[in-house]
Amino acid sequence: MSSIYGEFRTALDAVLQDMTGRISACNDAAKKQTGSAIYEHLIARVKSDDSMREKCRKRNLPETPASALREVRDAVGLRIVCRFVDDIFRNVEGIRRMDGVTVVEEKDYVRHAKPNGYRSYHMILDVEEPFADVDGQIPGHYFVEIQLRTIAMDSWASLEHEMKYKHDIKNPELIVRELKRCADELASCDLSMQTIRNLIRAEH
Repeated sequence: MSSIYGEFRTALDAVLQDMTGRISACNDAAKKQTGSAIYEHLIARVKSDDSMREKCRKRNLPETPASALREVRDAVGLRIVCRFVDDIFRNVEGIRRMDGVTVVEEKDYVRHAKPNGYRSYHMILDVEEPFADVDGQIPGHYFVEIQLRTIAMDSWASLEHEMKYKHDIKNPELIVRELKRCADELASCDLSMQTIRNLIRAEH
């Protein structure tokens, strides 16, 4: 079976490389300026054909490049994992300032956590690139989804996903309650770590 992305599959790799390069450059600049990196890990992927086809089916969309690249907006995905909450927002500001990048959607689940305790900052970007897109435009426009989290938020989200979606849970109400309690405790730790860093920096 051919790729759902059709002739644009290699373009997605180029978009991914462009954005990871730009975000990495922001990190290097921050490290040079302050001595501290603004993220710990940068994870990037192009959504697999199988995952994209499944998503299109769930949304009753035809399995075409147009659906994958216009209707669904996470073919290119990046996760930026930070040590401190403030670093999430430093990265967000750096992304907003990038040339040829337009933020089309933002959801702040860091300050406004989901009811289950999930915390993360989500962005959907429209990125201009010097090659054709699925609409035949040059320069082309490609969507990129970015999630920004602290290490604690990322650990919780990974474990929550694994425990809730990969097992037959006998007592889901208890599990949901305990996960929410853990999320709140981790958020409190993130806040404490941020406060400690602010205090240390204030002394210099």
